[in-house]
Amino acid sequence: MARHKVEISGVNTANIKVLSSSEMIELFKKMKEGDPFARDDLVNGNLKLVLSIIQRFSSRCDNMDDLFQVGCIGLLKAIDNFDLSHEVRFSTYAVPMILGEVRRYLRDNNSIRVSRSLKDIAYKTLKYKEEYVLKNGVEPTVDDIAKELGFSTFDIVNALDSLKEPVSMFEAIYNDGGDTIYLCDQIEDKKTNSKDMEIKLALNEAIDNLSDREQFILDERFVIGKTQMEIAEELSISQAQVSRLEKSAINSLKKVLK
Repeated sequence: MARHKVEISGVNTANIKVLSSSEMIELFKKMKEGDPFARDDLVNGNLKLVLSIIQRFSSRCDNMDDLFQVGCIGLLKAIDNFDLSHEVRFSTYAVPMILGEVRRYLRDNNSIRVSRSLKDIAYKTLKYKEEYVLKNGVEPTVDDIAKELGFSTFDIVNALDSLKEPVSMFEAIYNDGGDTIYLCDQIEDKKTNSKDMEIKLALNEAIDNLSDREQFILDERFVIGKTQMEIAEELSISQAQVSRLEKSAINSLKKVLK
């Protein structure tokens, strides 16, 4: 597969080494044993993960060098707190932590004014999510957060949504080599109704019921934006297997929406 150069913060992704699962495990073991170079190797072997995440925010930040540094802070936190005993992939653990640092940086530089009470709920939610991930290795559900903090599910979702940066209606949200899909293509003409939240919550539950590998593939494909071939290389399986698992996961989610 051709390796394309991406210039962000002076880093050429074509030259970045991507660690295999076995290499990652070995380096984490060496780091725990006090190897002074293992941590650096883990950082250098996961820079592409940081770059792939911050590219999603290129239209919301004028200085990608700063955003890259922020993403690396999240990567370092993930490396320092990752526990092999949780038996989850490092990328599954690291992505929400890197995203958390990036979103916190963008939130603090947000030009839209949000009410203090809504911000308080959002900050408490983000703090609890980070503590929960560090302790359990997975993100808590919205219901778990609402129960722990004493707010309704709607309050939690609304607070988190308030921190999102505004985007252009003509921003490209998906492109897999064919026609580009823009945000305006996904806006429905009908008025929203009370079922929207129910559908969203049902969809979240359906995602939780997918296998870890299916969730990983959907996250890598549609959140980070990797190709099936890149995911296949990372999982050490064929592109056809990735395609089959992706299709199976999407079909499972479609059943919820019928």
